[in-house]
Amino acid sequence: MFLPRAPFIRAVLLFSSVLGLTACGGKADPNAEKPVPVTTRTVAVSTAPIVLEAVGRTEGSKEVEIRARVSGIVQKRLYNEGSFVRAGAPLFQIERAPFEIALAQAKAAHDQAEATNDQARREADRLAGLLASAAVSKRLAEEAATAYRSATAQLASARAAVHEAELNLSYTSVVAPIAGVTGRAVHSEGSLVTANTDSSLLTTISQTHPIWVRFALSEAEHDSLRRAGDEKSVVELVLANGQTYGEHGQLNFAGSTVDQTLGTVQLRAEFPNPKLEILPGQFATVRLDAGTQQVLAVPQTAVLQGNQGRFVWTVGGDGKAMQRPVEVGDWLGQDWIIRKGLNDGDTVILDNLMKLNPGVAVVSQAQPADGAEPAAAAAAN
Repeated sequence: MFLPRAPFIRAVLLFSSVLGLTACGGKADPNAEKPVPVTTRTVAVSTAPIVLEAVGRTEGSKEVEIRARVSGIVQKRLYNEGSFVRAGAPLFQIERAPFEIALAQAKAAHDQAEATNDQARREADRLAGLLASAAVSKRLAEEAATAYRSATAQLASARAAVHEAELNLSYTSVVAPIAGVTGRAVHSEGSLVTANTDSSLLTTISQTHPIWVRFALSEAEHDSLRRAGDEKSVVELVLANGQTYGEHGQLNFAGSTVDQTLGTVQLRAEFPNPKLEILPGQFATVRLDAGTQQVLAVPQTAVLQGNQGRFVWTVGGDGKAMQRPVEVGDWLGQDWIIRKGLNDGDTVILDNLMKLNPGVAVVSQAQPADGAEPAAAAAAN
């Protein structure tokens, strides 16, 4: 049986429409984007310590150059280089003989001057008595008195020469003026040293307990420190091996001017060092507690670097990802302190960041407690 042509065409079109509607209702559009599962954190203002860090260099609280104060031959070195010595400990012996001779000569000249002075005194007294009885002229009596005064002056000069010779002889024994760690000996035994010249340097001594650390802060950092109060600042020292020194220090100097070239202010901290754990000349990181501040912080992994600077991904009110440029400050543990770009209550995306584009819908899960796997990360896996 054959259908008429027009009704047949209408039947075919109706059947095709039904198939099309069935297909559209039974299967989603394959090109539609799926929401990206992410873990988020709502940022909030919190109180954080202001920690200032700077690289410093250690130095002895007293550093002394040991120099020969008289010229002569170095006969002995009486200490072990690099060892600790106490104040007054002998360090070097310079040849004594020339200075012993000089002292003997000075004493002889003193004795002669003393004898001359006695004779002049007796003569002046004798003529003064004769002048009273008009037995001698006034001129002779005055000359005798003048000779006595001259002899007295010569005696004082001879006495001073003896003291000088004794002092020079004592300088042949070079002793430590302070307690500390000695440096290497610049001259060996048998060397000639000359006082008041560069060759007079024999060694150095650094007082290492307490030890000083010299460093510098920028103007802004120094201003923060001043507002916190210098005397309240806790100073820590991080050594080159990454360990924090066991003793806390305190500031004992802050510069009153700003370096015009570097824009920094010089400071110095003092640390106990009874066991000589820190040596002069070491580089170390100085940490200072300069009070507290109110901050917004996000994990470091949430902050990305783009062509226009750093940015984070946030979740907008419509549940879609948005890029937010930010300005970061210092680290706070594993977080960045955000100076600009975020507000209290913003929701920051923490993971699946490479899958995000502006306007992409996201399915967010708040960051779980430490140690638990983020739900978004688990879903992504």
